[in-house]
Amino acid sequence: MARVQLKHIAKSWTASGKTSIGVKEMSLDIADGEFLVLLGPSGCGKTTTMRMVAGLEDATQGEIWIGDKKVNDFEPKDRDVAMVFQSYGLYPNMTVYENISFPLRIRGTAASEIDPAVKRAAEKVELMDFLDRRPKELSGGQRQRVALARAIVRQPAVFLMDEPLSNLDAKLRVSMRSHIKHLHHELKTTTIYVTHDQIEAMTLADRVVVMSKAEVQQIGTPEQIYNDPANLFVAGFIGNPSMNLVKGRLTAGVFEAEGVRLPGFGSLTQADVVLGVRAEDLEISTSTEGAHLSAPVFSYELTGDATLTTIKPGGQHITARAGKEFRTSMGETLGFKADASRCYLFDAHSQNRLRVGT
Repeated sequence: MARVQLKHIAKSWTASGKTSIGVKEMSLDIADGEFLVLLGPSGCGKTTTMRMVAGLEDATQGEIWIGDKKVNDFEPKDRDVAMVFQSYGLYPNMTVYENISFPLRIRGTAASEIDPAVKRAAEKVELMDFLDRRPKELSGGQRQRVALARAIVRQPAVFLMDEPLSNLDAKLRVSMRSHIKHLHHELKTTTIYVTHDQIEAMTLADRVVVMSKAEVQQIGTPEQIYNDPANLFVAGFIGNPSMNLVKGRLTAGVFEAEGVRLPGFGSLTQADVVLGVRAEDLEISTSTEGAHLSAPVFSYELTGDATLTTIKPGGQHITARAGKEFRTSMGETLGFKADASRCYLFDAHSQNRLRVGT
């Protein structure tokens, strides 16, 4: 295990006189044994960041430390990291046992040490009954577990995982998340995990680094980025369904938009703002009396554990979450109530969070 430090690293490429920015300057201090998730949409720089740690990309500037060693000039094989990719990368002509043992064999590990190491790794990912099979005889989840075991068997200082669950169906992703969570609890190996899936980030991470357009938007625990988003991007990216974001104006502590009026923001005045409120923080009523917004039902979705109901006051979609027993019908006029203390305000121009009373 090892602490990982990224000190003012950045990555850019220049071709035909044009410079492309992969990662703007960023610094991270990842604690020994921490599970850190790099989260963001495609092209945000998360995979490039991880590849710089692995040594697969050279940092344009800055320093990368693993443990007490600056590793900028180290080859990937000398950085004591193990990678798990989106594609399983298994050798089709080898058995599961041979795939798991491969990193040890190429290192010249003694045969007497290989067998117990392979079996320990296979046991951790529940593959003991599949050691004689070849990859084509395995399901997608089993193949990914082979890839995990192959990384585990090396006992690296750092695990690097790049979208490892993207090729799996929804049910297998849930199962594999629990495997990865349990493995980290057992091994306590420092892990950097790249994903665009916010559910993976929220369920796996000790801390999340939210990225967009090659730069860090916010760093925090899953609870912090969900409950205390720093800007509009984080607010809209985290959560399912996404946070409701309504453009309007704030005057003397009252937010107003077409079809929406919500007091309770102190004496704050801001010309152009965006109001954010999560679906679970809206109360649905069949009466419009006392409602802060109302409109006919645009859509409703039964998800099994809840009912999501959307209305469009002023043409802006706003979704509320109700219990699984709630029923409505298309076109029925509903009222939504909100508690200002559970809402968020953002500057419409800078997109940064506004704090009531500051």
